[in-house]
Amino acid sequence: MVDVFSGRLLVSKDGRSVDPEEALQNKVVGLYFSAGWCSPCRDFTPVLCDFYTELLEETQPPAPFEVVFISSDHSAEEMAGYMRAMHGNWLALPFHDPYKHDLKKKYNITAIPKLVIVKQTGEVITDKGRKQIRDKGLSCFRNWLEGADIFQNFS
Repeated sequence: MVDVFSGRLLVSKDGRSVDPEEALQNKVVGLYFSAGWCSPCRDFTPVLCDFYTELLEETQPPAPFEVVFISSDHSAEEMAGYMRAMHGNWLALPFHDPYKHDLKKKYNITAIPKLVIVKQTGEVITDKGRKQIRDKGLSCFRNWLEGADIFQNFS
């Protein structure tokens, strides 16, 4: 993920700046393209939240997984409210970072919500993360991990 977010900062749900190199190293990353005004997004976000919580807080050791939210909200305030109200404890690209447009182009995002699962290089493991979580639940993570080529001792 060094390549994808090189030279940028991400923000946590509580507004802290986070170095993506540290936060995303050796992890499978879900790029979550979403917005608070979008009802299918508001429908899927709690599902993603539960998935994330189970993988990171109820598994020992925690799964090597992180979500980065790329907002399509209309304002920074809207984005912050959506994150506070509905999101898991994951990261986000700052609202005013124009890089979100490059990411949407790179990953061919034409509609939201979209959960693109990527390797450390930014290469796509699947662009059907939302469907896979809905259909298979936690078991889809193992497939992502196999496709991710990262060192792991996750069982």
